[in-house]
Amino acid sequence: MQIEPFSIAVPDETLIDLRRRLDHARWAEDFANDDWSYGTSGAYLRELVDYWRQGYDWRRHEREINAIPQFRTVIDDMPIHFQHVRGKGPKPIPLLLSHGWPWTFWDYHKLIGPLTDPAAHGLDPANSFDVIVPSLPGYGFSTPLKTPGINFWSTADIFVKLMERLGYRRFAAHGGDWGAFISAQLGHKYADRLIGTHFTLMAPLDTFSGGQVPPEDYSEAEKPWLARTIDFFQNEAGYYALQTTKPQTVAFALNDSPIGLCSWIVEKRRKWSDCGGEVERRFSKDDLLTTVMIYWITQCYGTSARYYYEAAHRPWTPSHDQKPVVQAPTGVAVFLKEVVLQPKRWAERYYNLKRWSVFASGGHFAAMEEPEVLSRDIGAFFKELRKGG
Repeated sequence: MQIEPFSIAVPDETLIDLRRRLDHARWAEDFANDDWSYGTSGAYLRELVDYWRQGYDWRRHEREINAIPQFRTVIDDMPIHFQHVRGKGPKPIPLLLSHGWPWTFWDYHKLIGPLTDPAAHGLDPANSFDVIVPSLPGYGFSTPLKTPGINFWSTADIFVKLMERLGYRRFAAHGGDWGAFISAQLGHKYADRLIGTHFTLMAPLDTFSGGQVPPEDYSEAEKPWLARTIDFFQNEAGYYALQTTKPQTVAFALNDSPIGLCSWIVEKRRKWSDCGGEVERRFSKDDLLTTVMIYWITQCYGTSARYYYEAAHRPWTPSHDQKPVVQAPTGVAVFLKEVVLQPKRWAERYYNLKRWSVFASGGHFAAMEEPEVLSRDIGAFFKELRKGG
């Protein structure tokens, strides 16, 4: 039951070893790939790695992360790392923020200020939150993970225990990517504990066992959404096929090569964000490398990839047969450059839908791409639910 303060302190030896690997990399040949059509552009990757070697300062980012209160606890024999920042308004409500892949807990750092101290950001001080941002089991500093079978729905159970340990019997939830699945599962299984659930990606909870959204649910105006979703599964699902079948095979490569790990992560940041092909329109070099560094330092790529395997091989089973499937009050923020877009007609059946917002700008990493827009939408959704919290 013990919760301990946590601070990142990467040994100098780890950074020295990283520098050695970067200095002595064996680069793959790359040609006719300026548009990234074959995958990561070698020219851009070399530019980014040159900055990693000569300009990037991990210690500065380490201090920035450590400036936000962090903790670790053990739940079901697994280490769980989380940030916990108390709200400054008159009656903050607890808000769990769950991330995805290839994300880290740090993807939410731009939301913490507006959500915990809205007055300082020109927002209603009565609309504040106690913000809890865990690293998913097997991700970042929630490592090492030695327990097999951990996926999004078992993570929801773990996070309920975490919130109870922090003294929160009822709480709000938000998530993107895996965090959206976790937040929806919380709204399904633990609706009585949820003030509400909010997310930026929609998918049936049984997606990994064949659940699908009927194409006929897309309105005429939403037909481009369907085309975008189909394109993603046809042309962008190579990582998914690998990580749901043989994640350990590639784990040995990416745990050994920082440049390989960087290539794997940065290509997704570019393709899945609303950056128009210029990744630094949405993420600075420091943003990209801090994400890679958290994966590298904690050696978590392998267990983060297994999260897919466990979702595919431990199929979701419902906790009840009631409709809607997700009974907690639900808010959805649709960012039109998200990788998968589901129709409102389906969402109205599947969720207890109370808020539906559509934003033209922003993609899969909305918390980093459009933090102001997202924090305002989260605040507006839960403002209507606070009386019952």
